[in-house]
Amino acid sequence: MKQMKIPATYMRGGTSKGVFFSLTDLPAPAQVPGEARDKLLLRVIGSPDPYGKQTDGMGGATSSTSKTVILSKSAQGDHDVDYLFGQVAIDKPFIDWSGNCGNLTAAVGAFAISKGLVDKAKVPDNGVAVVKIWQANIHKTIIAHVPITDGEVLELGDFELDGVTFPAAEVLVEFVDPADGEGDMFPTGKLVDRLEVPGVGAFDATMINAGIPTIFLNAADLGYDGTELQEAINGDNDALARFELIRAHGALKMGLIKSLDEAVTRQHTPKVAFVAPPKSYAASSGKQVTTDDVDLLVRALSMGKLHHAMMGTAAVAIGTAAVIPGTLVNLAAGGGERELVRFGHPSGTLKVGASALCEGDNWQVAKVSMSRSARVLMQGVVCIPPLESL
Repeated sequence: MKQMKIPATYMRGGTSKGVFFSLTDLPAPAQVPGEARDKLLLRVIGSPDPYGKQTDGMGGATSSTSKTVILSKSAQGDHDVDYLFGQVAIDKPFIDWSGNCGNLTAAVGAFAISKGLVDKAKVPDNGVAVVKIWQANIHKTIIAHVPITDGEVLELGDFELDGVTFPAAEVLVEFVDPADGEGDMFPTGKLVDRLEVPGVGAFDATMINAGIPTIFLNAADLGYDGTELQEAINGDNDALARFELIRAHGALKMGLIKSLDEAVTRQHTPKVAFVAPPKSYAASSGKQVTTDDVDLLVRALSMGKLHHAMMGTAAVAIGTAAVIPGTLVNLAAGGGERELVRFGHPSGTLKVGASALCEGDNWQVAKVSMSRSARVLMQGVVCIPPLESL
């Protein structure tokens, strides 16, 4: 047998990286959802890998680097590109299509422009191209402001993003009406609810659908202070098991699953995060974060592990919850009304802007915005065995 060669681009977006494909470059059986597509992408990334290393694929053995993206000209009349995201499990033969990757969103506009998926009339010789993205997983609009120089995407610059080693060009990303498409922004009808987790405990929780379904808890209720880095959580198997039970019971209470057994097949969503008031700490890079730098601290888990920085979609949930008085996120930030929030994460800090409006008993958030960066790491072809042999 000879290997298949499929055009692909390996890109960093925000604090994540993944393999990007144009839909039409995939083999015909993989151009539609289903087993063929999943098998192909699993093999590209190198999953399932019982060793947990993804050595025989493009994955980086973390939730932040085990990702795939498929882009196509938008089927929505008023959008430029359709963005489909697949979160690939590392040790299981499973791809979760239930949510978005906010970090990789920063790379979608650049890839779409370079592949001719955006009308050339919308791309200036110099300036900023505004790319309207349809997020196909959650049926939401995202707007990326992509810098252009001499008619090409500008990737290099002096914008620094905590969690990314080198500076790059700044990409402003706006998440329009980010309340998740699966139901109300607060599916339990409460800004703070009581989450009962048999065998673990009962916790105050803010459960929100914005950017991505997320369960926010108070760090103190879990025995943490919010300054934890990855090794403090990921090296504690008992803690990870408790977080997974919390996530499963939260998913059930949010109406995302009908039985606890379904949580296993929905690993990407919901996320679990814990919040705390400001406190000084040393980030994973050694950078000092002081109480003057942040409004609150947030730590979030993705695919069963504490994230090394912050997922972009979780940052949308944080920004949304922070501007709504009375949520746990808002209270940890000092309470009251606000239009932006600065929070500390394991790699440093991030600022997110949001605008909220309460209509009757329902909260609406029109837009959440944040700055990220993106860069092409490699482009060419990925090689995998023939599709029929997978």
